[in-house]
Amino acid sequence: MRVAIAGAGKVGRSIARELIANGHDVLLIDRDPEIVAGSIVKGAEILLADACEIASLNEADLPNCQVVVAATGDDKSNLVVSLLAKTEYGVPRVVARVNHPKNEWMFDESWGVDVAVSTPRMLSALVEEAVTVGDLVRLFTFRQGEANLVELTLPADSEISGRRVGDVAWPTDTALVAIVRGTHVIAPTPDDPLESGDELLFVCAPAQEEDLQQLLAPGHIHRSADYDED
Repeated sequence: MRVAIAGAGKVGRSIARELIANGHDVLLIDRDPEIVAGSIVKGAEILLADACEIASLNEADLPNCQVVVAATGDDKSNLVVSLLAKTEYGVPRVVARVNHPKNEWMFDESWGVDVAVSTPRMLSALVEEAVTVGDLVRLFTFRQGEANLVELTLPADSEISGRRVGDVAWPTDTALVAIVRGTHVIAPTPDDPLESGDELLFVCAPAQEEDLQQLLAPGHIHRSADYDED
């Protein structure tokens, strides 16, 4: 798979190293000569250019890229790169970095974004996940499918504790995808029992999150790791 990454800073270079290690072809694009000069990632191509310009993206051969990652430190640039990649070149998958949580609402399909990754939101969600029991925590949003990855650690007083997965009437548009029990990750089957302390991972539609919370732990709350406006 060929991946173009706009932004050769620390984030872009880290993504490039991971993708190259997994056998993918990677092109790093940045307009800053100093950043490009220091962006030595073994196995990656480097292009000194402004990824917000059509001429630069032509030079990057975007039609032959399966994925574009907009990973600059500027949200406006990431939105422009995403929109051009999707509308002008038809790149199948566009992933964009959100630097400021206030701008997250713009990173959707109307701007060509398939997946928006907000580091502050992810860190906040992981903190919530680490310290809460019985609260449904939204970890990740899948933009194309209108679904979320959510997590809940099953409390001791949950009514479904001790029941089998297949005996629970889960809400519609909800799938239990993994059970983390101690050091083990379990791919759930209908016969697997649910135990207090289990960390349950679901993919579900946003509209079903409240019903899922009520089913798993009605006395607790649903946390979406949202941010207050300044």
